[in-house]
Amino acid sequence: MAAPKALKAKALRRNVPRSLLRFETTDQLADLESVLGQSRAVEALELGIGIGRPGFNLFAFGPAEANKRAVVEGSIQKHAAGQATPGDWVYVHNFARPHNPDAVPLPPGRGGALRDDMERFIEELRTTIPAAFETDEYRARALVFEDEVKERHQQELSALERRAQARGTTLVRTPLGMGFAPVRDGKVIEPEAFAELPEAERERIAKEIASMQTELQALVAQFPIWQREGRDKLKALNREVTAHAVGLLIDELREKHADLSGIVEYLNRVESDVVDNAELFRRPDDGPSSATMAQGLAAAASESALGRYRVNLLVDHGATDGAPFVYEPNPSYQNLVGRVEHRSEMGTLTTDFSLIKAGALHKANGGYLILDAHKVLIQPYAWEGLKQALTSKDIRIESLGQMFSIVSTVSLEPAPIPLDVKVVLLGEPMLYYLIHARDPDFSALFKVAVDFDDRMPRDRGTSLLYARFIATQARAAGLRPLDRDAVGAVIAESARLAGDAERLSARTRLIDDLLSEADYRAAGRGASVIGAEDVAAAIAAATRRSDRLRRRLQDETERGTILIDTAGNAVGQVNGLSVIQLGGYGFGRPSRITARIRIGRGEVVDIEREVELGGPLHSKGVLILSSYLAARYAVDEPLSLSASLVFEQSYGGVDGDSASSAELYALLSALAEVPIRQSLAVTGSINQNGAVQAIGGVNEKIEGFFDLCRARGLTGDQGVLVPASNVKHLMLRADVVEAASAGRFHVYPIETIDQGIEVLTGHRAGRRGARDRFPKGTINRLVADRLRDFAEKRRQFGGAGRETETR
Repeated sequence: MAAPKALKAKALRRNVPRSLLRFETTDQLADLESVLGQSRAVEALELGIGIGRPGFNLFAFGPAEANKRAVVEGSIQKHAAGQATPGDWVYVHNFARPHNPDAVPLPPGRGGALRDDMERFIEELRTTIPAAFETDEYRARALVFEDEVKERHQQELSALERRAQARGTTLVRTPLGMGFAPVRDGKVIEPEAFAELPEAERERIAKEIASMQTELQALVAQFPIWQREGRDKLKALNREVTAHAVGLLIDELREKHADLSGIVEYLNRVESDVVDNAELFRRPDDGPSSATMAQGLAAAASESALGRYRVNLLVDHGATDGAPFVYEPNPSYQNLVGRVEHRSEMGTLTTDFSLIKAGALHKANGGYLILDAHKVLIQPYAWEGLKQALTSKDIRIESLGQMFSIVSTVSLEPAPIPLDVKVVLLGEPMLYYLIHARDPDFSALFKVAVDFDDRMPRDRGTSLLYARFIATQARAAGLRPLDRDAVGAVIAESARLAGDAERLSARTRLIDDLLSEADYRAAGRGASVIGAEDVAAAIAAATRRSDRLRRRLQDETERGTILIDTAGNAVGQVNGLSVIQLGGYGFGRPSRITARIRIGRGEVVDIEREVELGGPLHSKGVLILSSYLAARYAVDEPLSLSASLVFEQSYGGVDGDSASSAELYALLSALAEVPIRQSLAVTGSINQNGAVQAIGGVNEKIEGFFDLCRARGLTGDQGVLVPASNVKHLMLRADVVEAASAGRFHVYPIETIDQGIEVLTGHRAGRRGARDRFPKGTINRLVADRLRDFAEKRRQFGGAGRETETR
């Protein structure tokens, strides 16, 4: 097989033909109505949104730059606009169980009207009831009850006094109370005179006094009963007056809300409670300053009682058109299911139904709720709370402190609200697969996977769609229009972002950022249209902002601190290429890879792995090249080689198998003692059959070596060996393409190790002949002979463990 030739410049970058973009500026392009490059995700969205059965919630996952939320919200808006608007929800006081507020559903917009009506009702109560108690008619009727009690008291005491006088005694009133004393000639007998009376007379008088005292005690015992009867009559009067005063107000409300049976029942309970607590609504009488505190307490009790009649409007859909959709940026447990707040009163935390606050589930009930999955998972109990609500199909507001007995403050247990919501979680692919594997409830609750792609095919049709997408985004953001060269530059950059000349990036947020910066550059030069030079300036500026470390490494290489040769030849030494990813910026870094060989037991030592710097993929690549080496060159005799491979001046972890071909070339060079051109760098993995396989980051790797060569001066024999299967991924920078076109830099497509070693050494690799031997003078013959020599020497040593180092 002949050594491959360097690729033509046109194979290194696929630009957009100007003839394809038949417009002058993007102002001539119509908006793109569909979602770009996400047909599979949109299909899944349509399915999940359309199915109303339980469990068909959605998990939208894909790259962060895919603008998942915008796509999801766009699809939801389209469906929600044609759906019925859900009703309002209010919480009202439960007169039977105050700690269990009632949840009442209402038609959309009626919750606000009811709340306002009840506020006006409360204001009317503040004036109407006290006014009713201040009328002359009420005062006269209340005075009658009071006089009746007083008159009855006086009549009974007068009758008792007459009976006492008839029996020779009289009723006397003292500071210590009432009692009886003997009389003579209408005057009370003094104690000295009473002592002088005959004993029989004294005993008779004492018996009479005792009898009258018994009657007095019986009479005094009746006084509270008569007073209670008077109070009951007064209460009945108060209820009558209150019922008359409040009845007109309640009748007006009942008539207004007659179509809502639940509200009519509630108004009936309100009326009964107002009548039952009529005393609380009377204006306290003015009195001396000593009564100020009592008046204040009475006023506070009245306000507290009035507060029971307020309506807590939890969810108001009066201004909602269609089904609601809500994005909750902070999905904590309480922000999802709601909470009960407390107020501090005289050092004590208190609460009531008016302090119940809605959560995102309440606001999105009857519609759609969008959440960031990672944020839900990191909030304590938020994930379990969400699952509980979706499973039970209702929203229960429970305090975490009460659930876990952390606090002893009296709280509420609001009635649950039925839940009918479609939840959409947004997240990364790894997070989706992790939850799916670890949470058995997940697959039952989130049955629809919405998988956003990070790229899309690139052809004539998709390129034109991409142009319309660019036009749409520019108009939506208020940017300048782009001319067709600028559009072509953006499409080419999209292919670079996708890392594939035959694909375009679907990470639309990155394109939005590029357009914004290109617009800024156009504004800086006073242009009315964004040109290709503005796009190029924006790309270069974005690279400059992120490439400090790349420049530092290249500077250290140019100064000789990091040893990398770009000229000359060396045995057992090759330039490998890797990619360093820092945030959203990746760049290629050349590394020197060396191999040392000696007689041994067939071991290829990966020094990176031995010191625990090599990752499993890198170790796998070394094991594969070891297998290839043994199977190709030591079939009939033991592999008597001990070799070591290392990334020189590597001080961090090394992973990936993209350097396995470079490591094998270094080994072959060391075995054959044939030098490798240091003006070339290598990337590509190998399989056990010696085929060179595709790797990632091919553009960054080529450009990384190119930058070093250009800094030292391009000589015309520098270049990079890449897998032939990576050619379709090439979207190199314009300066690299220009250098290749001028013959100052080369990119070689490699299919096999034999092809690669020929390019690197300038010697034929050689193919096995009829006697199963490689031709003399070829690389493969030199390697095979060297390994055979190692095996013979090892036999001479009797298979001892002694090893002799050689180059």
